[in-house]
Amino acid sequence: MNTATNPHQQALAAAIARIRTRLENPEAVLPEHSPLSGEASGLDILTTGFRLTPFERDLLVLAAAPDLDGPCAELLVKAGADPRRPAATFSIALRVLDSPHWSAFPPSAALRRWRLLDVASADPIMHSPLRVDERVLHFLMGAPAEDDRISALLQPLPEAGALAPGQLEAGMSANAALAERPRPLVQLCGAVAETRLVAARVMHTAGLRGAVITAANVPASPAEREAVARLMEREMVFSSLVPVLDLHGADAAETARTLHFAACIEAPALILSREPVNLDRPTVVCEVPRASAPAQRELWHAALGVRAAGLNGSLDRVVRQFDFDAAHIARTAARFAASAGTPDDLWKLCRDAARPRVESLARRFDCRSGWDDLVLPAAQIATLRELAAQAANRYTVYEEWGFAASSGRGLGLTALFSGPSGTGKTLAAEVIAAELQLDLYRIDLSATVSKWLGETEKNLARIFDAAEAGGAILLFDEADALFGKRSEVKDSRDRYANVEVSYLLQRMEAYRGLAILTTNQREALDTAFLRRLRFVVTFPLPDASHRQSIWQRAFPAATPVDGLRPDKLARLSVTGGAIRNIAINAAFAAAAERQPVRMSHLLAAARGEAAKSDRPVNTSEVADWA
Repeated sequence: MNTATNPHQQALAAAIARIRTRLENPEAVLPEHSPLSGEASGLDILTTGFRLTPFERDLLVLAAAPDLDGPCAELLVKAGADPRRPAATFSIALRVLDSPHWSAFPPSAALRRWRLLDVASADPIMHSPLRVDERVLHFLMGAPAEDDRISALLQPLPEAGALAPGQLEAGMSANAALAERPRPLVQLCGAVAETRLVAARVMHTAGLRGAVITAANVPASPAEREAVARLMEREMVFSSLVPVLDLHGADAAETARTLHFAACIEAPALILSREPVNLDRPTVVCEVPRASAPAQRELWHAALGVRAAGLNGSLDRVVRQFDFDAAHIARTAARFAASAGTPDDLWKLCRDAARPRVESLARRFDCRSGWDDLVLPAAQIATLRELAAQAANRYTVYEEWGFAASSGRGLGLTALFSGPSGTGKTLAAEVIAAELQLDLYRIDLSATVSKWLGETEKNLARIFDAAEAGGAILLFDEADALFGKRSEVKDSRDRYANVEVSYLLQRMEAYRGLAILTTNQREALDTAFLRRLRFVVTFPLPDASHRQSIWQRAFPAATPVDGLRPDKLARLSVTGGAIRNIAINAAFAAAAERQPVRMSHLLAAARGEAAKSDRPVNTSEVADWA
């Protein structure tokens, strides 16, 4: 063992030499173990951290000796070890080490509880070979290493950075709690990004190394959780590791497993959650608020430096719309500062940064439509414009004018668009998103709604949590599948279905952004949900004048047309969506013939569209199209 430059190896080599002396001469008087001067060795840290007795410390060295020192391996064979694989045993330790005690051997004793030693189970306990756990051996040698049994469960915390004043207070409270003895479990309650940032600051301030374990990564069986908890406690001594258990997005079963895991860990630990949870151990709850708009503005100014002065009202507009934590602000400001961007570019960067990471559950629309593309009665257009205006001015009314301070309930902005398919509901959502310069996400119900209990709420929590920064409009298409009427409870499935609806109502009310729901079965929606809607817009079937306007917009300016008569086309009683389908199919037919689009192409396309619903075209409506 080369110990020339490694104090950990020097200390271990000296300890092994001391034990070798006793193996060579059982009557030899051993000198007291004396740590090397200067930096504490791995052996000393381990002895202090796990409160090992001198006998337990020497037993650990004896178990490590045959792997590191050839003469010790030979001496152990003489002492009765298996010559095929020399190893220490409890029996040999009782004969050759000073101050032996039986309390060092049970599974609850330090050497075995924290897996410092591995005991072969095939042999009687006193004669079982003892091996030093690989992670422990690397630590004694001063070599960097990870424990594969837990490293796969861990995610890094973000780097400690600037925090808003309220978040700094939460971090200080958490640090004060970690300094108490015995150390309680600390809960940081708030949004996922903010709680992780505060956890990172707590770890940095305390000189600890935090790592996140999401609820989904907590082992499934109680025995596995107990085993991993012991390894986590061991890592607290080895590398100052503190587990940060994240309950955000967890379902009931995952939450229960995580709380049991937390109860198993007899060491400092943090829990991140939206709301406080109950545990059977001393717990300190620290509320982590979102950064207020003034605090976010200060963070923006600090991150942008001199460039903030040239943004004028653009920065205020960003703060009013996007609810960013300090890390998001720092990253976005750095990207903006590295470019020669305009205020509009800052908005685009913020919109990109706020895009929710829910690609498997939602699809983002490329919104290019404007108000001129909507053909609806004047009353509906007016309501849609009012909806867009409220979305644009929510900060002014809620924050600057004090409505949010007077009541935190009912601040969510939700709208229901109801009407037959093809009447423009999705198009209206696109127009509003384009007006507000925000992304529109259509929620994929097939991926969101699950037959498994608790999975639907979990998926929706992911969507709402990810979109909480305010940079997206959520579109729940065919919302009756999610927000259907709560039924009479006849079995457990009915009970959980009602829980899903109740959960959705609460999240919709609390959601900071704009949520739009569409349905062609308004009567199927839960009445309690309808009462909570700010806007309800009914999209009627277009009349002849509206159909004529839609036909006039159906073909782009670059499309070659010949003899089209919007007044005649408007006699066909179809929706705007059907008109678009007919126009596209007619354009393809004309392109195949290398001709401009004519009435005859539209007639054939109209018959094809009608065939999809198994009904013929009304002859009187298309009599003079050919």
